Amino acid sequence: MRKTFFLGVLLWAGVALAQKFEKLALTPPMGWNSWNNFSCDVNEQLIRDVADAMVSSGMKTAGYQYVVIDDCWQGERDAQGFIQPDADRFPSGMKTLSDYIHSKGLKFGIYSDAGWKTCGGRPGSRGYEYQDALTYAKWGVDYLKYDWCNTEDLNAKGAYLTMRNALYAAGRPVVFSLCEWGNNKPWEWGQNVGHLWRTTGDIAAIFDGQEGHGSWNSWGVLQILDMRENIRKYAGSDHWNDPDMMEVGNGMTLAEDRAHFSLWCIQAAPLIAGNDLRSMSQETKEILTNNEVIAIDQDPLGIQGLKYLVKDNWEVWAKPLKDGALALCFLNRTLQSVKVELDWKEYPVKDDEFHHYYFFNQKEYKIRDLWAHKEIGTTAKPFVVQLASHDVVVLKLTPVK
Repeated sequence: MRKTFFLGVLLWAGVALAQKFEKLALTPPMGWNSWNNFSCDVNEQLIRDVADAMVSSGMKTAGYQYVVIDDCWQGERDAQGFIQPDADRFPSGMKTLSDYIHSKGLKFGIYSDAGWKTCGGRPGSRGYEYQDALTYAKWGVDYLKYDWCNTEDLNAKGAYLTMRNALYAAGRPVVFSLCEWGNNKPWEWGQNVGHLWRTTGDIAAIFDGQEGHGSWNSWGVLQILDMRENIRKYAGSDHWNDPDMMEVGNGMTLAEDRAHFSLWCIQAAPLIAGNDLRSMSQETKEILTNNEVIAIDQDPLGIQGLKYLVKDNWEVWAKPLKDGALALCFLNRTLQSVKVELDWKEYPVKDDEFHHYYFFNQKEYKIRDLWAHKEIGTTAKPFVVQLASHDVVVLKLTPVK
């Protein structure tokens, strides 16, 4: 009886002391995930080639570090219940693949699901959380995307806490990405559970619209942008709102790709590319590796942007930055070119949630265009620009000393 009691106390204490690994995502994670472009068609040679391309393309230098295999890597569980990779797709095993990715100076990510089966019908982690966490630690996994298919009445917070505790018990620091699509408001409870949480359903390579899949839809860039305007207060260093992986390079126009990337950076979103890095165009590469725009996303202040101004056919998103600077993203949501005219003195930026204020009638700021990579004057004069359809202008404002 005493043994049982003390064992129970120890197990309870272990759960009570469990936590997420801290300080793994002080700025939004940057990397690549296989799903948007390859869906279930994944194998070890593809992942090796993508890791090579992340280095050779300059993406690693720009800050991308996680190479994440999404669904369909799984085979079956062995007699003891430990998950095995699909031997046809990953004949060398996950540890060998992980070692290869690490040899490139990158980090290795993997996917599972809180349910009995993954969205692609492979074995999920329900009932095997601690075994799977031990397996991932053995393989050298650095990042886990944890999905929400086939969960039949599971409590979301409880399910994600179980995997969080399992990862912590396994002892290897892992960035934990909660992918339950925003159904259970993870922004309200996710800060102590994971490092990022999906805020909506899946994205599609559409700028404005949606794509039907029978019982569910995937969403365009603008639809995702509009869905969760009121949750920015929940995001910050080591705990980020995740509007889903990027579709840059997957079929939208260059203007739409540029706008998509800029809006994700203004939102302090995780920057997880979803295109084929092996064959991307020079224009796509230049978008994904624009260091000045990436710096907006990675700003150490860690504040998610807000919608600052809405006009008839264009709008402006603002993001406070360190040292009193400010990022602005001018967005044309329409199919026609529009003329933007802004008298700075008439439109101060007021971020009441994070207490940052910019009064242009009291202080002058110099302006840098982050896509043109040039200085374009100061806020002493009104800002005027012709903005193409579905395009953006991204500015950084720095106080004039």
